[in-house]
Amino acid sequence: MEKAQIVYDDFAKVDIRIGRVITVLPFERARHPAYKVEVDFGALGRKWSSAQITSYSTEELIGRSVVCVINMPPRNIAGFSSEILILGARNSAGEVKLLTPTHEIEIGEAVF
Repeated sequence: MEKAQIVYDDFAKVDIRIGRVITVLPFERARHPAYKVEVDFGALGRKWSSAQITSYSTEELIGRSVVCVINMPPRNIAGFSSEILILGARNSAGEVKLLTPTHEIEIGEAVF
């Protein structure tokens, strides 16, 4: 599904940052299989997300660098406040795979 075009000023409003996963907990109350994920953004602090990334084990996620939108308002998901959006895409098998940097990037750095 193609979306409407935007101008650069629209994109510039989105604060996309590099974070590091530090905590992964099961999220049994979620409608679709998901984890509660805590991400560290360095000087910007730590934030939580509900993420449908259960194709990964918790061990695979801890310490992993992730790309996140951090300036969306919190969203209540089954009684849990999801503060950020961890970015990913579905592969051909329908699994959500994380977008991650290919090089070591300092946590908290902006994506542009």
